[in-house]
Amino acid sequence: MNLSLSDLAPPMRWTPPGQVVPLVEEPELPDAWWQAIPLDRACAIVGTQTVAGHLADLAVACWGHLLLGDILPLLRFSDPAEAERTPESLGKDVVQKLFSGVFERLLEPAADMPAAPARPDRPLPELIDALFAAMDDRQRAIARDRLYAGRRATLDELAQRFSVTRERIRQIERDLREHVDNWLGGPEAVPLVAHVAWLRGRLGSAVPADDLAAAVPWHRVELRTLGIPIWRFVRTLLTGYEQADGWLIAGGADELREKTRQLFADGPRPLAEAVAMVSQLGVREDVAERWIASVPQIRVLDEHVVPWPRSINEKTEAVLLVSGQPLSPEEIQDRIGEDYSLVGIRNQLTADDRFRRVDRNKYGLTRWGGDEYLGIREMIAREIERAGGEASVSTIVTNLTSRYDVSESSVRAYAGGPGFERTQRGWIRVAGTSPGGEAEPYQPRRDVSETRRSFRSRDGRWWHRVDVNAEHLRGSGSPLPTGFAAYLGMAPGGQLTASTPSGDVVISWHNQPTMGSIRNVLADFKASEGDHVFLTVSDGGELLTRYLPAAPVSLPPLNRALYLIGYTAPVNSELEGLRLIGARIGLPDTATRDEVLARLRERGDRDILGFLGG
Repeated sequence: MNLSLSDLAPPMRWTPPGQVVPLVEEPELPDAWWQAIPLDRACAIVGTQTVAGHLADLAVACWGHLLLGDILPLLRFSDPAEAERTPESLGKDVVQKLFSGVFERLLEPAADMPAAPARPDRPLPELIDALFAAMDDRQRAIARDRLYAGRRATLDELAQRFSVTRERIRQIERDLREHVDNWLGGPEAVPLVAHVAWLRGRLGSAVPADDLAAAVPWHRVELRTLGIPIWRFVRTLLTGYEQADGWLIAGGADELREKTRQLFADGPRPLAEAVAMVSQLGVREDVAERWIASVPQIRVLDEHVVPWPRSINEKTEAVLLVSGQPLSPEEIQDRIGEDYSLVGIRNQLTADDRFRRVDRNKYGLTRWGGDEYLGIREMIAREIERAGGEASVSTIVTNLTSRYDVSESSVRAYAGGPGFERTQRGWIRVAGTSPGGEAEPYQPRRDVSETRRSFRSRDGRWWHRVDVNAEHLRGSGSPLPTGFAAYLGMAPGGQLTASTPSGDVVISWHNQPTMGSIRNVLADFKASEGDHVFLTVSDGGELLTRYLPAAPVSLPPLNRALYLIGYTAPVNSELEGLRLIGARIGLPDTATRDEVLARLRERGDRDILGFLGG
């Protein structure tokens, strides 16, 4: 015999030496004896029980969760039932006894064995062909077309071909399996069984299915008796392997994928480190990166392995973590590489507390700290506040242009515009504040909850509905209700600049609040007359939008009313619909139908009232 212990026990080939050596070191044997000398020589020096005991120690300490048949594949032929147990369920003594039985049987003197018809040096393809050559034509046809076929023939097809019953075909198939199993347990098949044990070590716990055919040249050779490549027969001997999505996987595919995902649950890992981690699961290092790429919900990104859930927010977080520096929405979209719109990514960056806008077009992770970019106007106000209520324009320009991607001319233009006023010494302060910087809040005549076409979402943010018309599409500005403008923090004489991927939108308040052109926003949505756009401005100065095409005319009146508040899901009753509308216009859940209708009248939402029969 020229097989070492590691040839017969595949996990020894991928377990780190630091775990193996303390448990199997033997003073009477050379270093790394488990792979340096044949098993029969090791057993002759220290005894079969000692060798089996070392392997049992290793199985209990390092592989307690593996099936015994995966640790010592020969056990699947000598004791199939026990091969399905685990070391932790049986204990060291029982495991040692099972291993010892396999080794003793394998090392029985040739004189005590039945005479083997095959020569010791007989090529394995000839050995396998000899097995099937002894069968009749019908048995070989069932083996070829059912047991080892790429597309298995059905029992009915075979029964019709041989003019027998389905049960007769089933019986022949069962007898055929038993005959092959008995042959594999005999002395003639020892070289093939050893080859299968070697294969398990070479394949590891997961390998591309094509690797089986390429493992040795003769795997691709056709059996003369069956006319199929030998690897198909060998595949059936790899019990415990599951084929899924082009991979051969030891044990359950779902289980190994979940174990792989758990390795990266705490965040990104460098690819080289990730490959080493995955190899601890028994995946060969040369295929580990391909295995990682095949596992759902993780991904290789910029030489790192990252968790990759379905949420765009979590994907964005992973991209930023790997980058280690702020990125633009365009850069994030490019690195995610999936069908996510730029508008959607910007909205999530603005709405999710995990992200912080740190420059005009850069976002980072909130955990990184640093000042939030609020837009030029708001940052001028922040600089004035930090200076104690007033500051020189030159100082503000220097501070903002050195930290952010903004031009001096833009800062000076905003500083000289509405919202700021000169002090006696030529500095500026926020308009409407006292010299000490204390604001004099503006109180609108109507609160936002009493404002037509303004609706509150579940997160407490108020949105204004724009009903798209020809003027919007041409690029004209449009008035905003006073209550909604005040909700955005505006006051008469003020101006607010909201950024969008297609350019800034300016909201100014002179005689009344007015929103500048949103034609580019509408073009991004391919909006038409009659469509609706719900919009608001985030704390970071982003114009957030949600687009709804015109409602289908077939929609029931209650659903038409809900559509106008931005709610598109079905409802079970009018009571539920009224409760939703009430919540969107600032009423408590306990509001009655009459109270909801009364509030809609006060606000001027006549279109919604019309659909509710009010």
